[in-house]
Amino acid sequence: MKRALSLLLVAAFVLQPLQVQAAPTVASVQRDIDRLRTVAAEKYEAANEATIRIKSLQKETGALEQREALIQEELSVFSKVLAKIAISEYQGSGFGGTFELLFSSDPTRYLSDASVLDGVSRGYSKQLREFAATKQRVQATQLVLADRTSLLLAEKNRLNRQVAEAKSALVKAEKLLKSLAKADRERLLREEAARENKIQSDSKGYAASYKGDNTRGSIALKYALQQIGDIYVWAAAGPTRWDCSGLTMRAFQKAGVSLPHSSRVQVKYGKSISYSNVKPGDLLFFGKPISHVSIYMGGGKMVQAPRPGKRVEVVPLTKMFGRKPFVGARRL
Repeated sequence: MKRALSLLLVAAFVLQPLQVQAAPTVASVQRDIDRLRTVAAEKYEAANEATIRIKSLQKETGALEQREALIQEELSVFSKVLAKIAISEYQGSGFGGTFELLFSSDPTRYLSDASVLDGVSRGYSKQLREFAATKQRVQATQLVLADRTSLLLAEKNRLNRQVAEAKSALVKAEKLLKSLAKADRERLLREEAARENKIQSDSKGYAASYKGDNTRGSIALKYALQQIGDIYVWAAAGPTRWDCSGLTMRAFQKAGVSLPHSSRVQVKYGKSISYSNVKPGDLLFFGKPISHVSIYMGGGKMVQAPRPGKRVEVVPLTKMFGRKPFVGARRL
């Protein structure tokens, strides 16, 4: 009886209709693609920071290597001097002279030459001290150099990892797009193109209406607005391709301000400004950690190079840029 009941339960379970997973909708795929492209932009900004650190470490390492070479030259000179002294002592001009003086019948001559030998001894002691000090400097420099080389390798690995993760996110986005049926895929691309065309049309209108003045922020803003429509490309800084920090870097370079190509480093420049007090030309930073920078235009708008798949644009400023919170503004 029990066995028959068990068989019935198994049969009922097997005969239950299988749950079919619903196909992704065009809207959900679009959201996922946008999210993955945003992730890619975040990783690329992290890579920009790593690139700056690598350049700094390479410069520091090069200086250390030059310093070590110079100290090694000094050490070589001291080594040659000590070798000559040692040979001289061994051949008799040092120790031999000492024995001659000990058995000399002329005490005056002995005292006179003994003082000379004492001077030679002090000179020899000085050379030893200089040799030891120089050798310590070489060893200390080599330790610092080894430390910087280790840091450099770690930063290069970090850069490669961030770039790989960014590319992986873009590959996933492309796979999602291809997973749609042809008709749905074409519909998504049409809707995306229509949305981007509207943003670009509005952006050009905002750019044309901006007058500005001759302040640094205004000069930088005018330059950024001239790039409306240029495509986003990681690590690009013009003349027709940009990432977010590449655009702000070149814009402020036009205004005579030198900035690094990294939003995470740019935030250290200028004067901190609250969200409620931003003015046209102020830099705006988003993300924890920071992964995006734009320029405030005024009227609640900002100009930016946002992420892969988009172009330089003017969009509303809000305290949340997608998933990224506003974290500060800087006035240069």
